[in-house]
This record gives sequence, structure tokens and C-alpha cells, in this order.
Amino acid sequence: MSRTQYYCATTLDGFIAESDDTLGWLTGYEGSYDGPGAVPMKGTYDEFYDGVGALVSGSATYEFVLNELTEWPYAGKPYWVLSSRELPAPEGDGVDVRFARGGVRDLHREMLDAAGEQNLWVVGGGNVASQFADEGLLDELIATVVPVVLGEGKPLFDRRLPGGPMRLAGTRAFDTGMVEVRYEIGRSA
Repeated sequence: MSRTQYYCATTLDGFIAESDDTLGWLTGYEGSYDGPGAVPMKGTYDEFYDGVGALVSGSATYEFVLNELTEWPYAGKPYWVLSSRELPAPEGDGVDVRFARGGVRDLHREMLDAAGEQNLWVVGGGNVASQFADEGLLDELIATVVPVVLGEGKPLFDRRLPGGPMRLAGTRAFDTGMVEVRYEIGRSA
């Protein structure tokens, strides 16, 4: 069964980007950890991405990808952009970008169908993840915590989530000094 997963990196104080949407705190991070149980971080993104059948983000995340990368990184998988603005579409083989206006509840079934037996990845940002959580459609949070404190920025979620606390599903410490936490989130439908 397909799951709806919010997979992202976050600072220790809960921000996924600087206030200006930059990620220097992440891209410039250099750390290490050789303590007990440390696993190599290399390959963990690919492992996650192999289970993804479709993706969704807001316009800020989408524009960041367009501006920072020279080639569309999600070729072969449908990618929804939630936006009320007109945005350019990338070109290239296998690019399937779909612009959508409206509530995530109305779009969710179409996204899951497009994902097939694989998962739907909520790429970002915090507002989009919050919309899925508000509707009871978010199954899991997979956050890689980077030991950096910004003090301000774009939050992991932009409002309190409905329901009770999330349920811890697992953790792993990486050889980079980052820690992955997995939380199950209750779904209403």
C-alpha cells in the first residue's frame, strides 16, 4: 500500500531552509561521527527515492529545484506543484510536472494512483506538509536532523498538527553526525 511520506532535512531547531529559502546550512555542512551504531549516510537518499512513485511540493521548493539544478532530478516520476501562480515547466525526457490549484484532499487519490505501488513523497515545504497533515493524509515524517541551529527560517511544519503526538518508528545515526528520525502519523482517511 502506498504511503504519503514527508522526507526532508531539518536543523536541530526545526527549520528546513533559511528565511530566504537558501540551504547553505545543509549544503555546506561538514561533520562526522564514528560512535557506536553509526551507519554510512551515502546511499540513503537513493534507498528512499527507489520507493517513491510520485512527488508533490509547493512553489518555493519547486522554484528552488529549478534554479539550483541544471537537470530535472525527478525524471520518470510525476511531480505535482501546488501553486496559484503560473510557473515555468522544465524540459527534458521523462519530465512530468503537473501544476495544481485546490486542496490536497481533492488531489491525493490522483497522486497515490500515479505512485502505483510506491510512495508519495511530500518534498516540501512546511506548509504543504501541514496541509497533508491537516487532512489526515500524511502517514510518516522522515527527518534527517542536522546539528545546526539557525534561530529562524522556514519551519518543518508551519502550524500545530492535529491529533496527538507522533509515534516514533525508528532512528539511525549517520557517520556525518546527522540523525534520521522516523515518526508515524495517524491518518483519518
